[in-house]
Amino acid sequence: MSNALSNPVIESEEHRALRAAVAALAKRYGREYFATVVAEGRHTDELWQEAAKAGYLGVNLPEEYGGGGAGITELSLVLEELGAAGCPLLMLVVSPAICGTVIARFGTEEQKRTWLPGLADGSRKMAFGITEPDAGSNSHRITTTARQDGGDWVLNGRKIFVSGVDIADATLIVGRTEDARTGKLKPCLFIVPRETPGFGRSPVPMELAAPEKQFELTLDDVRLPADALVGEEDAGLLQLFAGLNPERIMTAAFALGMGRYALARAVDYARTRQVWKEPIGAHQALAHPLAQCHIELELAALMMRKAALLYDAGDDMAAGEAANMAKYAAAEAAVHTVDQAVHTLGGNGLTREYGLASLVTAARVARIAPVSREMILNFVSHQSLGLPKSY
Repeated sequence: MSNALSNPVIESEEHRALRAAVAALAKRYGREYFATVVAEGRHTDELWQEAAKAGYLGVNLPEEYGGGGAGITELSLVLEELGAAGCPLLMLVVSPAICGTVIARFGTEEQKRTWLPGLADGSRKMAFGITEPDAGSNSHRITTTARQDGGDWVLNGRKIFVSGVDIADATLIVGRTEDARTGKLKPCLFIVPRETPGFGRSPVPMELAAPEKQFELTLDDVRLPADALVGEEDAGLLQLFAGLNPERIMTAAFALGMGRYALARAVDYARTRQVWKEPIGAHQALAHPLAQCHIELELAALMMRKAALLYDAGDDMAAGEAANMAKYAAAEAAVHTVDQAVHTLGGNGLTREYGLASLVTAARVARIAPVSREMILNFVSHQSLGLPKSY
């Protein structure tokens, strides 16, 4: 299936080569491997390790710390191609994209030396905890607090829907410290190693079929050394959004890969499935909706490219708008495409053999996480259009 982004005018020769190499690796694993891992309750360790060995996992991290020295543009291509083969690695969104980016941009030299080489070569993983049971999309209501006690920090609070805590060496926790001058709480980021006393986790039962599990975290007087704080205490919001923009771009890549996988399965079926004289793909009632899905995926891919290029160029403000739009567009395109793919296959679309039914639930995730489509519409109406807030 042709992809306009493979045009050398739009995508460089290096990016096309990266796509091809990742696609070749992903094809050797594919959806059957992914489904087997989920069914057996395992993790995608073999694919993770092979992708790491090829240098794909840390392609966005600085070369001096073992990374590829590229950007979110390249990392998003890696995730998209893995997804297009049916075997996405969700921890790519969290470990190198969010946590790796935040530490690379704002961490101390010691934090960079401690974490970035491992995140780059895949030997270490890091989770990210921001959402809370009672805060939802309102990050201003985060109640996980951090107070100083002597030379230490002490954290208390709860987090929900944190991916991969069981396989992560540490979790980057968004807490809030109190400004002594104003009494107001301000966001700060802390590295919390997995086995830290008082740091508890319990799995959240999910209908989602994925190797990465979701967890609720409790922080009960979690004591951390002073150097657990990432960056400056007074620059929390800047540091936080430096990680959230890559998260949105990578979620777009995740959704795009899923949509491409579903569309390819549907097109292949429509070309070959014959009920009357012609294959069912000859009927416009099936052909046109698939063509529409292809257009929507291409449009979302272009917006993702714009967002990634703006972010990698250091334009955080413009990247924030584009990243939100890319995540919105890719999620909508993925949900539409998965639905149409299942419909194209009819009853076969719901069988385990064709591997599309599980994507119905998975596609919804991109609409909900890491920020709902309604909150993105709020962002665009307020920030892009200058309309007044309703909250």
